[in-house]
Order: sequence, then C-alpha cells, then structure tokens
Amino acid sequence: MWGLVPLFWPLLKPAGAGEILAHRMVWSLAVVGVALLFVRRWAWAGELMRNPRRLALVTVAAAVITVNWGVYIWAVNAGHVVEASLGYFINPLVTIAMGVLLLGERLRPAQWAAVGVGLAAVLVLAFGYGQPPWISLCLAFSFATYGLVKKKVNLGGLESLAAETAIQFVPALAYLLWIGAQGESTFGNGAGHATLLAATGLVTAIPLVCFGAAAIRVPLSTLGLLQYLAPVFQFLLGILYFHEAMPAERWAGFALVWVALTLLTWDALRTARRGRIALAEQEARATAPETVPETVPESTTNPRTQAQPQTQPLTQPQSDPQTDPRREPAA
Repeated sequence: MWGLVPLFWPLLKPAGAGEILAHRMVWSLAVVGVALLFVRRWAWAGELMRNPRRLALVTVAAAVITVNWGVYIWAVNAGHVVEASLGYFINPLVTIAMGVLLLGERLRPAQWAAVGVGLAAVLVLAFGYGQPPWISLCLAFSFATYGLVKKKVNLGGLESLAAETAIQFVPALAYLLWIGAQGESTFGNGAGHATLLAATGLVTAIPLVCFGAAAIRVPLSTLGLLQYLAPVFQFLLGILYFHEAMPAERWAGFALVWVALTLLTWDALRTARRGRIALAEQEARATAPETVPETVPESTTNPRTQAQPQTQPLTQPQSDPQTDPRREPAA
C-alpha cells in the first residue's frame, strides 16, 4: 500500500499539497479515534499528558512527520516520484549515520562501507541533477528523525499516530477553515472529490496499522527487507507509469544506492544468523541435563562377589491362586 500510494495523490487535484496535507491530518485523527474506540485503549493518553518530556517528543514527531508528508505529497503531484522514492532508499543510511553521530553507536565494517557508498551515490546524483537531491534528502532526514524520536517516545503505532494527529488537528483545521473563507478550498467540488479528501485518513492509517500488526508476527530481518518494497514500487511507478526521465547519471546514483542497501542487507542477515546460533547454543547449555556419575555395582569390582552371582530375588513374589498354573486346587 505504501508503494502504490503515489497513484492516490494525483486523484486529489485540483487541491494543492497544503490542502491535501491538512485534510490528511484531520481525517487521520478521525480514523484513528474510531479505531481506538473499537480496541478501547485510552490509558496511554493520561500517562502521556502527565509526562511533559514525552509530550514534547510527540510534538517534535508530529512536526517532523508533517514536513515529511507535505514534501512527499508535493513531490508526487509535481512529477518527482523517482526522486521521492530515492529518499526512502537512502533513509536506512541516514538512520545509521544518525545512530553514530547522535547516539554514539559503533558500526561494523560492512555498515561503514554502505554509508560510504551511499554518500558517493548522493554526490553522483547531485552532479546529475546539477544540485543536491533536496527532495530525497528532506524525505530521508525527516523520516529518520521521526523514527529516532518515536524510539524515544516508545508508544504503539496506533497510539503514536493518534497523539501526533491530535497535535496536528487544530492547526490543520484552522488552515482548512481559512482557505474555505478565502474561497480557495476544493472540498465542495462535488461529493466524489470530498470523499477522496476524506479517504486520506484511511490511506494514512490502514498501512500503519497493518505494519504494526506485522511487526509482532514477522521476524525483524524479514520486516527490514519488506520495507524496501515501498520505494521499489514507487521507483517503478515513476518510470513505467509517470514516465519520468532517467538519465545515465541518475541510473548511476541509484545503482550505488542499491549497492549500499545490498551491503546493509547482507550484514543484517549475517548478524541475525549469528545471533540466532548464539542464542540456540545458550539455550542448549541452559536446558542440558546435569550429568551424574554412574555408580559401579559392587559385583563388578569385588572379586569375592563375582563368583557368587545372585540368582534369586530377595523377596519371592506372591502368586495369584487364580492365575498361577503351578498351584494345585484345594481338596
């Protein structure tokens, strides 16, 4: 669904990117509110309101994802689908770089190589465009920042989206009322157009809910690989459906990005495999039964008892008079 969403935004024309973005914020809150009523999860809201630090982080996340949504909608409707897909291709590289610079994380050699190749790809694309690929960089950095903040907030997908859209709701609604008063709103241009604008809430919420459901059922390494499908679909749509130009410099830049992602994927799979092996070995050691030294019978060690093997049991078993054929019937 995320990979095919570029097909949806052009359907909302003649609405501009700002109006589409505002409707997306307003209707997303409505959809998420209905979902929360269905699952009856509200305790997190009170806890969030009593924690100013987490509330501030949610506000930052809402601001960052607003930038990401707005740039992406504008890019698709302005004919930059391929460049938008590039932003989500290089997002893992930006996330890794932020982990090093902001969190002090240490990279493995393959990750360093991937970041270096990714930087080379950006330089090649900048040469091909005649300027840095600003749309791609803005999408990559905004989404990486969003992921970093959400990691600090530690809220579920549905709850996090509800909190963020609740913060976005008032400014978005105020903007929609303002453009309506100016006569620039397209919401009244027929029931079909209004329905499509309202559907922005479903387009936002449904993929996120599905992702949250998959995250607890699919291994993390597989989930990471599946996330590459969205920019792949967007890239193919940009070339095959929207017929965007792909000069040689752009192909070279994308090829370098794919090399970097291949390195990251190979390193992630190798590390995950080593982790599974180590965990299996640890569990095997933890569950292995303790070995008790066997006691050697006296008869095998005492020469005096070897010549006198025990042939009769110490106690004779009692025979059943009804089943023992050796017992004669009573007179």
